[in-house]
This record gives sequence, C-alpha cells and structure tokens, in this order.
Amino acid sequence: MARDYYDILGVSRDIDQEDLKRAYRRLARKYHPDVNKEAGAEERFKEINRAYEVLSEPETRARYDRFGEAGVGSAAGAAGFQDFGDIGGFADIFESFFSGFAGGAGGQTTRRRSGPARGDDLRFDLRLDFREAVFGGEKEIRISHLETCATCGGNGAKPGTRPRTCTTCSGSGQVRRATRTPFGSFTQVSACPTCNGSGQMIEDRCETCNGNGQNQVTKKLKITIPAGVDTGTRLRVSNEGDTGQRGGPAGDLYVYLFVQEDSEFQRDGINILSQLKISYLQAILGCRIPVNTVDGEEELMIPAGTQPATVLTLENKGVPRLGNPVSRGNHLITILIDIPTRITPEERELLEKLAKIKGDRTGKGGFLGGLFRG
Repeated sequence: MARDYYDILGVSRDIDQEDLKRAYRRLARKYHPDVNKEAGAEERFKEINRAYEVLSEPETRARYDRFGEAGVGSAAGAAGFQDFGDIGGFADIFESFFSGFAGGAGGQTTRRRSGPARGDDLRFDLRLDFREAVFGGEKEIRISHLETCATCGGNGAKPGTRPRTCTTCSGSGQVRRATRTPFGSFTQVSACPTCNGSGQMIEDRCETCNGNGQNQVTKKLKITIPAGVDTGTRLRVSNEGDTGQRGGPAGDLYVYLFVQEDSEFQRDGINILSQLKISYLQAILGCRIPVNTVDGEEELMIPAGTQPATVLTLENKGVPRLGNPVSRGNHLITILIDIPTRITPEERELLEKLAKIKGDRTGKGGFLGGLFRG
C-alpha cells in the first residue's frame, strides 16, 4: 500500500508551502545519493522527491487531498510533472459502454487520437556549490531528449513518400467490436493494432529514425541560475523536453537544484552563518579582525568585553533574495573564545599582576588569578 505523502515528508496535512519546502530540503540533503551511501537511501530520496513534486503544486496537492494517489497517478511523468487533464481513456470506456444503450454499434463516434501529441517533460538534477547558489550565473549542461527527425520531418516515412491512411481503421486510429448480451449490445473500442492508434500506415520507413519520426539527441544547454537559489529550487526550461509526436509541441525540461554544503558557511534562509574563534585577550581588549565572507575578506569589529557565543552581524553580506537580488540577507558570525590550557611563565606573571590589580579594585581577590591556578 502506498505511503501517505505527508507522512513521507514528516509534516501535517495543514502545513503551509514555506514549511513544506523546508521539510523537503532537510530530507533531500540527508538522503541524496551523493551524500548518503546507506542501503535504501536512493529509494528514500526518490520517494521524498515524488511526495514533494505532488504537494508543492497547489493544484496537484488539492487533487491528492481529495482523491489520494489515484488523483495524481500520472502526475510524475518523465520529469515528475504531467498534466492530469487527459482522461480520454476513461471517456472512451464510458462512451463505449453507453453506446450500447444508444443503439448498439451505431452509437456515438469516439474522438480520433491521431492528432498532434505534446512531448514528455524531462527532469535533470544539477549540483551547485555554495557560492554558485548564492550569486547564480550560467551553467552548461548536457541533456538527452527526443527531437523531430530532420530527414522525414517527423512523419516517419522515407523522403519522397508519404504515410497513407490505415486500411484497418480508415484513419480513425481505433477499432470497434460489438458484443451482444442479454442486456443489450455493447461496443468495445481499442487502439488499431495495425497502425497503433496513429490512423496512418508507413510502407517505406525513414532510415534515419526507423519510422518513429523522432531521434534521441544529446545536446548542450546553457541555463541561467538566479541568485539566491537553494536545494529544492526547480527551474523550467521551456520546449527542451521530448518533442511531440505528429507535429505536437515539445515538453519542458525541469532542472532540480541541489546545493553542496560548504565547510565554512551555513545558510539560514537568506542569512549566512559562520563561526569565528578569537583569543581571550582579543575578546577582553577588542580588536579589528579580517573574516571570510561569500564576497571575500571583510573587516569585523570585535567590541571590548565580547562574551562567548556573541553573534555579530555584517549587514547585506548574506544571500540575495530569490527574485529580488538587490535585497540581501546578513552574515551572522558567532564568536568563540579560545582559552589557553597552558601559558608561559611570563604570561602567568603578567596575568597574576592583572589579577592582583583587579582584586585590589574589587576586594574579591580577582578572577584572572584563579583562572590558570595550579
């Protein structure tokens, strides 16, 4: 029995889209095959992606909430997205059934299926490093998709010849079989076995595509990555999916982005997080110190008396807001203070003098004198 998509992502059914995205990103990072080598991780990753593909789109989520898996059964398609609007198979069944009550085999004619058909959507997973996701830019990818055969123009026939109307179905693409029962006459409709539902027969096949009208082609594409993308961001490249049959439009290419973790920086929405270790003397006296940011080296002011775990902010040094790159988050730096476990005799002497002065002023014996005692 199929698992509930909300359970797969570990969320409640009333979760909003932003929290849903966060839950997906967390799980996608954890189970991505390049990161998690445990048995079953890849299947879990696919399961997580399927759940998010359905629930991230308001339309498909509404169908899933109402009908369950049956409502989105064909929603994934080749790239994870396919319109559920084509329910012609069910229409033909009911049309055939009721045609028996409308006069047997002489009932209404089912719609012809030999017209143009839209090509399939495709999916491509693209890994970015941390700074590529922050600033965006151009990336070149290689994809393999179906393109219309240039030799025959997509009709599948050898140049100089043309497909002709199928003699079995007279071009309708369907054959009917009437069955008489005690309850009346019923008509069963199925795809024509001679032309496979196309309504046309090809006597001399195109040698380039073997009569398919399409060829598998590998090509390079340059795609633009917007600044501020993150794991789970999906880009659509129009008309770069498989080409359609019989002159139909091409599908789209969906590029899923996965951002690699950085050894120094972490991301929290549009803010960047990092840590900085300073000496206890720098914390006491204050200083200016160079720090790394995604923009390069910047100078950070450490106030005198800075405490451990203090968070200092570099404004507008975070991630550009997706769709509005002039608006950026902040870089938040957590201060760690390095307390030495060993000191030189000279350092001890100086610290003890300081401790004595501090003790004389406070009347409590000081705090530095006992810091390194023993």
